[in-house]
Amino acid sequence: KDLTEEKEVASDALSDLKREEEYKTNIWKGFLISIPYAASIGGTATLTGTAPNLILLGQLKSYFPECDVVNFGSWFMFAFPLMLIFLLLGWLWISILYGGINLRGWRTKKSNIRVDAEARAREVIKDDYQKLGPTKFAEQAIFFLFCMFAIMLFSRDPKFIPGWASLFAPGFISDAVTGISIVIILFFFPSQKPSFRWWFDLKAPNTETQPLLTWRKAQETVPWNIILLLGGGFAMAKGCEESGLSVWIGGRLHPLEGVPPPVAVILITIVIALFTEFASNTATIIIFLPVLAELAIRLKVNPLYLMIPGTIGCSYAFMLPVSTPPNSIAFSSGHLMVKDMARTGLLMNLMGVLLLSLAMNTWAKSIFQLGTFPAWANIHAENATSLLTAVENVTLSAL
Repeated sequence: KDLTEEKEVASDALSDLKREEEYKTNIWKGFLISIPYAASIGGTATLTGTAPNLILLGQLKSYFPECDVVNFGSWFMFAFPLMLIFLLLGWLWISILYGGINLRGWRTKKSNIRVDAEARAREVIKDDYQKLGPTKFAEQAIFFLFCMFAIMLFSRDPKFIPGWASLFAPGFISDAVTGISIVIILFFFPSQKPSFRWWFDLKAPNTETQPLLTWRKAQETVPWNIILLLGGGFAMAKGCEESGLSVWIGGRLHPLEGVPPPVAVILITIVIALFTEFASNTATIIIFLPVLAELAIRLKVNPLYLMIPGTIGCSYAFMLPVSTPPNSIAFSSGHLMVKDMARTGLLMNLMGVLLLSLAMNTWAKSIFQLGTFPAWANIHAENATSLLTAVENVTLSAL
């Protein structure tokens, strides 16, 4: 009898260990997969968050120089609510799929193994937090300058009230001016708390202080390859415009001219999200933005109505490791399989397409004036028509 009871206790303990091991593995996968997804979704909230957003801004300045409705503040007002909703739904989906939220397990008591593991985890987090120590002067300075940078970006030209850019001549102040100004301050702001003793004591030593940022550090850490990549993308887009390639491709998209604009937004987002599953999102947006601009002109809709979904759709690629750099980094850990990302990312892609379509047809219309065909797009349409006529004449004469 005693042996039978010991065997039952041992088998129960083994089943508990196996169950907890499966739970730990699922939670670990959920943590891993949530990090790249959160990076992709969160990056869409600001113009500087992802490379496609920066490429959109640069190509807008190239194609439509008179377009001034897209800036840091207007983009944040549009993309931040979308990001919050998508993050909430994504968190629910990942938590349910990987066992973080178990509706059937809420009434059951946690096992002793899980209680002990959670207690040890809390102790580790508490110890690591205490090792950080008090906030340093350099950290406080960086935090203050970062807050000032964000405030200056939002208040430069908020549209609903005059911003501080109105104090200067039009065309001389942009978001780049704000960024460069803060970076220049970093080069001479001290990293140690300055002492003003030498003002009153002539014998006080005049020691050199280290700035928050040095040029050597900037050379080593600035991603120059990303800057060259963005510049190459702008050059390619300008080449497509000047050569008439984007006009020619836009003229071949006759089937889409009879499609209602809301349906066109969904189709474009789906196509770009699927395309960028197998290609770089930066290369994808460089290819598609000129085509979307010409298609919008042919449909007589605001170009932003198609270009913004195309840009954000490049970041909504969650199914494969090669889709985005965050996906590749998470997959390289060795704890995720392709089927894990495909199973999780399929619904994430679908949710992203539907939420983006909802945002473009609701609050984005009032923020970017999407209900009308703007004058800055009319100027480009006239130039494109004359360019297309010239290209056709050259082709006919060559034949």
